[in-house]
Amino acid sequence: MTDHVIERLGHKGDGITGDGLRVALTLPGEVVSGAPENGRITDPRIVAPSPDRVRAPCAHFRSCGGCALQHASDDFVARWKAQVVETALAAQGIVAPFRPIHTSPPRTRRRATLAGRRTKKGALVGFHARRSDTIVPITECHVLHPDLLTLVPVLEEVTRLGASRNAVLGFALTRSDAGVDCAVTGGKPLDEALRLALPRFVPHFARLTWGDETVFTANPPAQRFGPAQVIPPPGAFLQATPDGEAALVAAVQEAVGEPRHVADLFAGCGTFTLPLAQTAAVHAVEGAADLTEALDHATRHATGLKPITFETRDLFRRPLLSDELTRFDAVLLDPPRAGAEAQVAQIAEAGVPRIAYASCNPVTFARDAKALCDAGYRIDWVQIIDQFRWSPHVELAAQISRAHISAA
Repeated sequence: MTDHVIERLGHKGDGITGDGLRVALTLPGEVVSGAPENGRITDPRIVAPSPDRVRAPCAHFRSCGGCALQHASDDFVARWKAQVVETALAAQGIVAPFRPIHTSPPRTRRRATLAGRRTKKGALVGFHARRSDTIVPITECHVLHPDLLTLVPVLEEVTRLGASRNAVLGFALTRSDAGVDCAVTGGKPLDEALRLALPRFVPHFARLTWGDETVFTANPPAQRFGPAQVIPPPGAFLQATPDGEAALVAAVQEAVGEPRHVADLFAGCGTFTLPLAQTAAVHAVEGAADLTEALDHATRHATGLKPITFETRDLFRRPLLSDELTRFDAVLLDPPRAGAEAQVAQIAEAGVPRIAYASCNPVTFARDAKALCDAGYRIDWVQIIDQFRWSPHVELAAQISRAHISAA
């Protein structure tokens, strides 16, 4: 067999050779051999390992698709994720100062989606295998909080009860102080028999939702954001780890400075709104009405907050216009992977002095940063917040300010 040298990692964490072959679970500089098939070497032999290669801590790593980089040292992963962001910025002609990466500890993921399928002997629950619909049952996990992992036998029972023969259930699990919130998708119709059977799981879940219907709420699965308790809608987006959330909140608070009025755009259900409102008036804008309602409800029952106003608005189709933004001393952007191109154009036109940008996509962040830099802004610093340990996913926070204003 021909030997191949891994030259770099792709955006999904696969090794890529000089002739474009993809080789999973490899690292730059490694020499591998194997038979290419459809652009991949699926069963490589490591001829010469990288000094950055380590023993994966999890027994499921080679088969489970939940992690991609357990075979790499923490130092390598930190360097690689920084390089991903640096490369995206360089493609836009931008060089920015980087702060040290912040990585969440193992076994702290409070939010994950597991898959369940009925079998002839019972049920399987776990993560999907790499590039496959096969479900890998998990008996250990170095990413999930133990409270989620211990629910696997319970989820198997739910699967046996509520899955059709060939269907795959999705279990969106979110840990809260009140217990685990479980939102199930892909199950049988919620008929009378199933509706009567599901309450047996009350001891295991704070809330159970089946499709669009909440079956029971044993304890409201509230999350604490700043001084407030928010009850997110079932399956709602939250930061993946409390540690990562705290790091992002601290970064955002520093980035906005000491404003009197802040616009929190793509506000979700208040991850940043509520901490910021301890020192500044905040206008929170979010496209999903159920998230805005959850934030509004939490605000009504919290104390020690500056005024918070709310707006349900699709910022992709109807961004806040420049004349609506001039009253703000700072703006926080926390968009989904598509970024905030239309909104950034209005912010640049308004000349808002300071911007905190939280991004889950380095490419769209770099695109938006380029537009701001062209309008007279500068990136004061970038920090990678790695909540998705051992995954190729990259999240960051950045402080962006007008070039004529010195960074605090």
